Amino acid sequence: MKAGSLTRLWPLAILPAVLLLSSCEAPGGISPIFPTPVSPNGQDIFDTYIGISIPAIIVFIGVELALLWVVIRYRRSRQPAGYVPPQIHGNFKLEVVWTAVPLVVVLAIALYSFNELQKDFQPISNYDFEVVVSGHQFGWNYTYPQAGGFTIHQEGTLAGDVTPFVVPVNTLIRLRMQGTDVIHSWWVPAISGKTDAVPGYDNFTWLKIDRVGAWRGECAELCGVGHSTMQIIVQSMTQSDFDAWVQQQAATQHAARSTSTSAS
Repeated sequence: MKAGSLTRLWPLAILPAVLLLSSCEAPGGISPIFPTPVSPNGQDIFDTYIGISIPAIIVFIGVELALLWVVIRYRRSRQPAGYVPPQIHGNFKLEVVWTAVPLVVVLAIALYSFNELQKDFQPISNYDFEVVVSGHQFGWNYTYPQAGGFTIHQEGTLAGDVTPFVVPVNTLIRLRMQGTDVIHSWWVPAISGKTDAVPGYDNFTWLKIDRVGAWRGECAELCGVGHSTMQIIVQSMTQSDFDAWVQQQAATQHAARSTSTSAS
């Protein structure tokens, strides 16, 4: 292959990256790259993503440039018949370097990532209140034990928006993840990482959303035929709006229980 031919192939190699980087957030709310974080742990995960991506991209570009240089420099059309390229097998110093450097890079990434996981996926103790998030086939239940003890039942659907999970802004909320049948995984990229909801075992994560709005997520664990319907909407409100919403939900569920008791 001639050098001019390789040069003409560069636009084809760059095109997929351009399309990826120019992609907007998908209709479901899951960005193809990463959405803008709205919670400190979401920001930590975003920073970790960038921190890992930068050295990975540098290594990738370095390896590809070295490979391209070898292909062009030692291509058969430029060498005499019977040419054998320089052999470096047995160069002790070189082999130690190209073994040690990748090892150091991988260990650094592993330690950095592990530290973030320990910080963002632990059962924090200084929270304002807790919500129990229970995954089932196919939907989520949100129980507010410290805000009246009511539960928001959310069944999955693809026909429209699901019932939102409502929280107040600027409030540290611990999420206790539980599963009732199979393993599910609660994931809202702008807020936190994927946290499994496992039957018989409690997992924990947390959130502290800094603005009013709504953010989408989904179940990130293949959990059955209705997996795709397990969408998530987290809606944040001001504290006063949240208090009014809590009173409304508690009154509605109390009335429903009273009606059920009377009927029986």
